[in-house]
Amino acid sequence: MAQRNTWQRERVRDALADARGFVSAQTLHATLRDEKTGIGLATVYRALSGLAASGDADSLQSPEGEALYRACTTEGHHHHLICRSCGLTVEIEAKDVEAWAHRTAALHGFSAAEHVVDIFGLCTPCTNRRAAEGDA
Repeated sequence: MAQRNTWQRERVRDALADARGFVSAQTLHATLRDEKTGIGLATVYRALSGLAASGDADSLQSPEGEALYRACTTEGHHHHLICRSCGLTVEIEAKDVEAWAHRTAALHGFSAAEHVVDIFGLCTPCTNRRAAEGDA
């Protein structure tokens, strides 16, 4: 069932586009609440789910198990490098991962394989900041 394009959905889309990196529904809801939009948490969840289903948002599970969302800037299948500290996200192609996934699936008799690969680490500024804090 297609979602209607309501002002609430559009406002969630705009807030997601303004967010830096991946954000949770709760974080996005807090931003919208602070702006006194009157948009409820359930509406934020529905809008994010619809945006992810339509390909307008990326969705992933954080290492802690929380669903996170980000406005999608690349069409088609891609992967992410995500800073665990500041949330900076870089979209990447990973041809080696693609080949490995299809090869591994075929080796075990699977076809039409799909996969999700997201790499979590620390970006250069966060790595440098942690190193400087360790020297203090």
